[in-house]
Amino acid sequence: MNYGFVKVAAAVPSVRVGDCKYNVEQMESQIIQANNQGVEIIVFPELSITSYSCGDLFFQRLLLEEAEMALINLLNFTRSMNIVSVVGLPVSFRGGLVNCAAVLQKGKLLGLVPKTFIPNYKEFYEQRWFQSGANVQEGNVLICGQQVLVSAHQIFKTTSCTFGIEICEDLWAPIPPSSALALQGADLIVNLSADTDHAGKYEYLRTLVCQQSARLLAGYVYVGCGFGESTQDVVFSGKAFIVENGTILQEAPRHSLEEIMCISEVDVERLRAERRMNTTFGANAALVRDLPVRIVEAASVMQEDGVQTRAITPHPFIPAEGPDRDMRCKDIFTIQCDGLAKRIVHTNCETVVVGISGGLDSTLALLVCARTFDRLSKSRRGIIGVTMPGFGTTDRTYTNAIRLMQQLGITIREINIKDACLQHFKDIGHDPENHDVTYENSQARERTQILMDAANQMNGLVVGTGDLSELALGWATYNGDHMSMYGVNASVPKTLVQHLVRWAAMNIGDNTTRDTLLDIVDTPISPELIPADMEGNIQQKTEDLVGPYELHDFFLYHALRFGFRPRKIFMLAKRAFEGKYDDEVIKHWLTTFYRRFFSQQFKRSCLPDGPKVGSISLSPRGDWRMPSDASAELWLTECKNL
Repeated sequence: MNYGFVKVAAAVPSVRVGDCKYNVEQMESQIIQANNQGVEIIVFPELSITSYSCGDLFFQRLLLEEAEMALINLLNFTRSMNIVSVVGLPVSFRGGLVNCAAVLQKGKLLGLVPKTFIPNYKEFYEQRWFQSGANVQEGNVLICGQQVLVSAHQIFKTTSCTFGIEICEDLWAPIPPSSALALQGADLIVNLSADTDHAGKYEYLRTLVCQQSARLLAGYVYVGCGFGESTQDVVFSGKAFIVENGTILQEAPRHSLEEIMCISEVDVERLRAERRMNTTFGANAALVRDLPVRIVEAASVMQEDGVQTRAITPHPFIPAEGPDRDMRCKDIFTIQCDGLAKRIVHTNCETVVVGISGGLDSTLALLVCARTFDRLSKSRRGIIGVTMPGFGTTDRTYTNAIRLMQQLGITIREINIKDACLQHFKDIGHDPENHDVTYENSQARERTQILMDAANQMNGLVVGTGDLSELALGWATYNGDHMSMYGVNASVPKTLVQHLVRWAAMNIGDNTTRDTLLDIVDTPISPELIPADMEGNIQQKTEDLVGPYELHDFFLYHALRFGFRPRKIFMLAKRAFEGKYDDEVIKHWLTTFYRRFFSQQFKRSCLPDGPKVGSISLSPRGDWRMPSDASAELWLTECKNL
């Protein structure tokens, strides 16, 4: 089972201009390497059999015949291999020459795809030699002893994916051929290129490829000519990268004097899920409904299970390291602030009321409130921070709550809930020594009642603190912390909350506030509804009860973002958390995730408003609509059989 992945390779062989025998021998070496690593499709540069920079040698009959003989040798070489190879060569067709990509497998030529757009400007003058595939009528040609279709309107189908081909300049066109190919069903686009190099061009090209991949919701394999091409007037640096929906999975170093090959797995199932959800993609398919296309079947290709080269991040919600991380964190934080600012202005409220526990969620919500009031030129004294010590409150969280509110300069109210809860226990006949769900939820609802009534007192609105991970697991008290007048953290998962608080500590706080925020980050996650232990330490740790949030956030991301089934999520989690969690632990918490996710939908069906900050939201008005009584049986059964 390959779990919906296709392993592909972008290969840049060493070449000699016009030496077809040598060039094919180099390609054969890379095909063997790729085949031994389970690659299903390997792609070589434009005109890779002859080399691109042959100039008027393309008019020489000897070169054309040698190119065909070299292709015959390559067909014979791959006769016993399942790998699909895509190579470039000039082909005599209908009285002229076409610059073609040849698709071959197991000794058979599956098709020839001609280049559509032939550049004839600046350093390029290909129209001197080649005709456009758009200007010649498609048809069969006898080559290598086989009748082979020459057509730009072909999609090739392998075991794991369908792929289309464009050649170099085709990508630079206002409407590239790949646009139609993707709308006609190609999951993957391969581009055989001979793009020349000059300062700044590589960055532009990377952007172009990534944008086309993202626009098409497709994988994209780009490979360009490298060392050995003529440098009479230009240099070829050997560009090669593999992209999935706008993200570069693998990239080869440029300017190598040796052969280059980069390999990665493209998640075709993920791409197809994106297309199913994106109704605009489906609507555009009507634009190519009447265009001709042929589906060419390849032989079955056996792949190894899972992924071997592709990195699987264990924290998909946390911005990747690099120069853009600070900007991404700032964007998320600002989106939260913008949402709250609009709500404050619309309701014309004088204050906002936030329950401050000294934990992560309420800390992030308070930071959002402080920044929002600053942007609205309002005094932070209008932020009412209410700390409500209860039976499980520890000195550490209480101290951090008070200290943070003081450091941010907001109005502090302290209301102890113990007496009110004891009276409530008496009213309903509950033994306060029985620390069951009634004991816990009574405290959560008492706190919410206080916040709501305090907001009424001060013409304010209650800012909710609950996060996306808690909503997914139902780890919230219905009509308790589940409820607010605006939930600024509603689409921020726990792992991201933790990261944002740490980011805020390092980027927007002074030294004193930084120390408090970092201590909050290091505090065990807990609702603090059960009394502390004899030493005053937190006894009720959330992750001991529902499981590690980093696992649940991983499950949540892949289940909702792409609709992956439990079996695939399990495989991905094993790879992402290798050495940290064993298989049984992952399976246990994956089962818990699905059980809780389905059973707790009723809490999500009546959520307060809150801003969407990322690709996933559980708002019943936005991204997620699900019956509260949907059965989890299919998902739990698959978890059981892992």
